[in-house]
Amino acid sequence: MRTLLACMTGFGLDLIFGDPYWLYHPIRLIGHLISFLEKPLRSVAGKSPKKQIVAGGILWILVILISTGIPCLMLWAAEKIHPAVSFLLECFWCYQILAARSLSVESKKVYHALKTQDVEGARKAVSMIVGRDTKSLTEEGIAKAAVETVAENTSDGVTAPLMFLMLGGAPLGFLYKAVNTMDSMLGYKNEKNLYFGRVAAKMDDVSNYLPSRVSAVLMIAAAFLTGMDAKKAAQIYKRDRRKHASPNSAQTESVCAGALQVQLAGDAWYFGVLHKKETIGDPIRPVEAEDIKRAGRLMYVTAVLTLLFAGMIRFWYFW
Repeated sequence: MRTLLACMTGFGLDLIFGDPYWLYHPIRLIGHLISFLEKPLRSVAGKSPKKQIVAGGILWILVILISTGIPCLMLWAAEKIHPAVSFLLECFWCYQILAARSLSVESKKVYHALKTQDVEGARKAVSMIVGRDTKSLTEEGIAKAAVETVAENTSDGVTAPLMFLMLGGAPLGFLYKAVNTMDSMLGYKNEKNLYFGRVAAKMDDVSNYLPSRVSAVLMIAAAFLTGMDAKKAAQIYKRDRRKHASPNSAQTESVCAGALQVQLAGDAWYFGVLHKKETIGDPIRPVEAEDIKRAGRLMYVTAVLTLLFAGMIRFWYFW
């Protein structure tokens, strides 16, 4: 029951406060830990593909153990002081692990820049939330990139961590964020990370497999509740949910494309190299700035549905 209340409190705090720039985020500590361990492990592995895979696996295990072990110890110590201290600490961590408000705030910066015809400002704003090259993006391309980010990160940044939090409290939430952060830092198919980051990439796929699909189904329900095209969302999800190199990334993105009646994904430039990608959805109409806000509404309603769904499971099976 305490975990359920901590998750609900953390969810509410995230909706109200988001991630203030002045507040140090624990995920940055996980990032520093990854960087600290990466250099010596790469040095030991050398250029051998097999050794790089093993070294990357060792890094993954160490980061997971430390990222979950420290929160467990801190909660145990807080419990010894007083149960209320432990509860408040877990509430605070649940709040920091979720990212609904910050995703909305950052995407709306793109929206407001587009609405004031500040294309350069919009490119700069969208570059803060996407990994692709943004210098040559048109207004529609900018809006599309922002919508795609909101759609994909609905699962990665909001609903998936919420499910892990409901299942195992803050320690399991930190486990998920550690897996996600390692994939973000190492899970690239380039010369540097093809082997060393393989374990990080594969384990991220595993950890997101079920949450991304549950999130997609709940997003279809959210499309219905928000008056968007839920029928089209289900249709495009069924057709396009596998149109991505990652087994998970197109799950919520395909639902969003259908709900908004737009086409997402397609070819994109990364670090000066054109990456050919399949499109998701039908081009019934062009993507516009308002779609950023619509995607944000989908994200919020999906998050609330996830809270209710995961909360009910927690209540009935883990009381």
